[in-house]
Amino acid sequence: MIIAVDGPLASGKGTIARALAAHFGLPYLDTGSLYRATGVAVLDGGIDPMDAEACARVARSLDLTAIDEVRIRTAEAGAMASRVGSIPEVRKALFDLQRAFAEQPGGAILDGRDIGTVICPDADVKLYVTADTETRARRRWQELNARGEAISLVEMLAQTRERDHRDAGRSDAPMRPADDSTLLDTSSLSIDAAVTDAVAIVEKRQKA
Repeated sequence: MIIAVDGPLASGKGTIARALAAHFGLPYLDTGSLYRATGVAVLDGGIDPMDAEACARVARSLDLTAIDEVRIRTAEAGAMASRVGSIPEVRKALFDLQRAFAEQPGGAILDGRDIGTVICPDADVKLYVTADTETRARRRWQELNARGEAISLVEMLAQTRERDHRDAGRSDAPMRPADDSTLLDTSSLSIDAAVTDAVAIVEKRQKA
């Protein structure tokens, strides 16, 4: 069983995907971490994010065992991930890695922004997790402040809107719900309630 979980920044898709992986006993891949790690490597290497081929080379040489989970969760890493993620050559470089993970025996769960539309259009279950912009910005702001990263809520809201615009407007694999995905709006849901709803959606699709 392949489960695709898509959605914008701070919608709760990662939390939901991890919970589904634990519930159904499936391996899980946060595909956003691949783009964040690529973005961090571009920053560290002083590479011009407008240089498509240089960024693609970074993506192709990505070492999954060396990803710094703390470093890639910063606002700076997220912003750069969105920039490099809009480069078709980078997306192509990371496509095979994601597809191979999805096709392992027994299936898998992947979350991102184009899993149900590009990476796994044949997924057994597709979820599109979302929430209103203000709620997502506040969630991300609270997360970053808890880590000691100083950023104002106003700035976080602006960054969230900018990232949504870039992710949805890119020419290659724009962020959007797959036609056959189920929408899950977490704006007013607790984590437990959102996970419960997601499990119910998967189980319903399994019985269909």
